[in-house]
Amino acid sequence: METFNIINRPSKEDQKLALESYDALVSVIGHLKSENPEIEIEETQERFKIPLSALIFLKDILKTMGDGKPFSLVPIATEVTTQKAAEILGCSRPHLVKLLEEGKMQFTKVGRHRRVRFDEVMNYRKKMKEEQKRKIIEIMSSDEDLGLYDT
Repeated sequence: METFNIINRPSKEDQKLALESYDALVSVIGHLKSENPEIEIEETQERFKIPLSALIFLKDILKTMGDGKPFSLVPIATEVTTQKAAEILGCSRPHLVKLLEEGKMQFTKVGRHRRVRFDEVMNYRKKMKEEQKRKIIEIMSSDEDLGLYDT
């Protein structure tokens, strides 16, 4: 499976066009009855069927572009190196290896190299962010109880 590592940052013109296209696509998707609607490219008059799920994904891409946010397409089943996983999590590679060996994330070995599924890294990252948020709220509550923080 191919991985797309290019992060696309939309230009101002792309943002404007994406917003216009997003609104039109949302309206069209709302009226579709088929799971595989047929679409036409006006310039070539070429018609083809496309899965509805792909159109919904395109809608999400257009929304992200319209908001001016950078985006990248990464297949969920992609495996990443420990270095890449550490970069995604914002930690050192040795710390990530320690997390893997402690069973915090599943991994596979290719020879002597570890590989981690991208979705596994993202799930761990989400849990880590939730835990950080919980701890911040806990600290703020503690400070309020001690009178160190005014609400």
